[in-house]
Amino acid sequence: MISTAPIRLPWAALPSGNLDLAGGFEAVLQTWGLSPGLAHALWLPLPMLLVLAAAVVGVLASVWMERKVSAAVQQRIGPEYAGPLGILQPIADGLKLLVKEDVIPARADGLLFTLGPVLVLVPVILSWLIVPFGQNLLISNVGVGIFLWIALSSIQPIGLLMSGYSSNNKYALLGGLRAAAQSISYEVPLALAVLAVVMLSNSLSTVDIVQQQTGAGLLGWNIWRQPVGFLVFWICVIAECERAPFDLPEAEEELVAGYQTEYAGMKFALFYLGSYINLVLSGLLVAVLYLGGWGFPLPVEWLATLLHQPLSSPLVQVVTASVGIVTTVLKAFLLVFFAILLRWTTPRVRIDQLLDFGWKFLLPVALVNLLLTAALKLVFPATFGG
Repeated sequence: MISTAPIRLPWAALPSGNLDLAGGFEAVLQTWGLSPGLAHALWLPLPMLLVLAAAVVGVLASVWMERKVSAAVQQRIGPEYAGPLGILQPIADGLKLLVKEDVIPARADGLLFTLGPVLVLVPVILSWLIVPFGQNLLISNVGVGIFLWIALSSIQPIGLLMSGYSSNNKYALLGGLRAAAQSISYEVPLALAVLAVVMLSNSLSTVDIVQQQTGAGLLGWNIWRQPVGFLVFWICVIAECERAPFDLPEAEEELVAGYQTEYAGMKFALFYLGSYINLVLSGLLVAVLYLGGWGFPLPVEWLATLLHQPLSSPLVQVVTASVGIVTTVLKAFLLVFFAILLRWTTPRVRIDQLLDFGWKFLLPVALVNLLLTAALKLVFPATFGG
């Protein structure tokens, strides 16, 4: 029998700011007469669908922003006919790619040619599982979340190299080789920059890293204690996303379109989707690691006072969680805006300059920053999280 009792989500019992969506929905299903195991099984696929929906919405917003910002930089009119202010233009682009013919070159390796775009997209989507929008507003609080993200991001260049090799096209092969070389060059300084943040928070969990920054408001953000690490990390994720001025793997003046030269239809759309999902993910991770994540300057107690509710009330919990989500997204899209602005205002570098910058400049700087962080942590443990 399915119970008709009123639904009472157990959010009021959680500490302030901890909106447990998974526990809440599983509790709802159990009040309907389902066993705990069945309720958990029904809830399990929903988080991944939520991640996919959030990623797609982020891509649509980023593509629209890219068109508008590039139009403003170049002093021209951007998209404005497909819906108000052109907001439906990204959807029109997606529908266009959806109905295009899927062409596989005659001498290409069909299996690798098809598998390449999948290996590019899937690791990026899986990386969203560790992004926290609140204390319990994330899919999985993995204890080694940052390590998991670095491991997943290292799979993407394999897909790019596979796509270039399987296309039986010299330009595509050169683009795949460039993608692999670029990823290796910037993965190492990126990992060293992340290790400095991990050292400050004493944890690889993204939730713990945000919690370590929320004690002192804006002054507690890691960007003030890791300004060099922030710059190194931001440059490296821009290179990992293959955004200009680091878009050497698909440089149209040299390689036609690089590893994606032979792709059309939805396979090309997967590359396009993966690139923008990775860009939004990078903005979210920078916000989590250096800008306090869901933390906002207004104390939770003030919100409770304004709402005339105790801290444990469901209303305060929902409002706090909503403000945390909005704060995280705004920080991420501010960084996405700067990445778009960088693309349309800087010239592309040469491949030798790209590799030299990663190995000869960013790597030593990131290493010195890590050693300096370790020294300061020993000397000033109260300030640097000893």
